[in-house]
Amino acid sequence: MGTHTSHELSERDRRDLAALADGLLTGRRAAALEARVAKEPALAAALARQRVASTTTRDAAAGISAPSSLRERVDAAPRARASARRRRALVPAVAALAVAALAAVLVLPSGTPGAPSVVEAAALGQRPAVEPAPRPATAKLLDRRAAGLPFPDWSEKFGWRATGARTDTLGGRRMTTVFYAKGARRIAYTIVGGAALDEPAGNDRIVEGTRVRLVRTGQPALVTWQRGGHTCVLSGTADPETLGKLAGWKGKGAVEF
Repeated sequence: MGTHTSHELSERDRRDLAALADGLLTGRRAAALEARVAKEPALAAALARQRVASTTTRDAAAGISAPSSLRERVDAAPRARASARRRRALVPAVAALAVAALAAVLVLPSGTPGAPSVVEAAALGQRPAVEPAPRPATAKLLDRRAAGLPFPDWSEKFGWRATGARTDTLGGRRMTTVFYAKGARRIAYTIVGGAALDEPAGNDRIVEGTRVRLVRTGQPALVTWQRGGHTCVLSGTADPETLGKLAGWKGKGAVEF
């Protein structure tokens, strides 16, 4: 089966991916879809985005307390065998909770528990920056570090300027992302705390002595590599070759690998 972009996914694929992300798809359909995900990067990327969205929504909903009167009615309904009229009366209140959950998702700065993957880490780079841009510390490094590793300053060498940052938690891992911009293009550099993540399939390049993997997931482009035993992910609207060059840049030894 050919590779699909997210715009080419069928309605059934979208439903099945959502169900798989929520653990609701089982049996042969789940096995068949998982086999396709392993072979089709676009499906893998779509599943990763769905998992991030699902876990964020669950986390937001868990933090919302329903009014005590509503909880009492919901708890009492099974015992009292509420009438159809009473069940209809609960619908607006439940809908209001759903709206509140969605609103919480829109403003959550971090917190997306779940099994982490490189593609899921890259998906965090599609969220907005919520922290100020790191400042230059030297001619080649910014004043921001994560997992003991520095973020590079690409402004002088490549024209990519740091514009913001954010910190998330995914599957118990601290994920620190710095955003860069060059004209209308935007990229995100994420350093993952803890042991290195499993790498998805892709094409390897050696850039200034560093093995960089170009992962074909459609858009945005994605590359991953390791620094100091930690996974680094770079994704965005630059082409993969440009991302690979940025990832492998050492700044004449200023950026440690």
